[in-house]
Amino acid sequence: QVRLVESEGGLVQPGGSLRLSCVASEGIVTANAMGWYRRAPGKQRELVAAISSGIITDYADSVKGRFTISRDNAQNTMYLQMNSLKPEDTAVYYCYLQTSVGAPWYWGQGTQVTVSS
Repeated sequence: QVRLVESEGGLVQPGGSLRLSCVASEGIVTANAMGWYRRAPGKQRELVAAISSGIITDYADSVKGRFTISRDNAQNTMYLQMNSLKPEDTAVYYCYLQTSVGAPWYWGQGTQVTVSS
């Protein structure tokens, strides 16, 4: 059982930045897929950023150029750097990890990010 622990989110002013982290108990180095989803009130879950096959990154159109996903294999951690935050980025953010092809997906506990003045 892989455990993912997310950092706390928070309240950020529009235009501000925030970095989320997600520490895995194992599996970052060999992961087939990892990334971040978010769910805003009244909206469907949205894929925000992902790394697949170890190196391919993908972003939702709404965050391209503002968000960056990265990983630190030595720390078994993935990050989501969020810049130029907008009120519409307000959501609960969840990290996920699939350790290998065909393996189950594991999820973080979710962390609230609120962008408001």
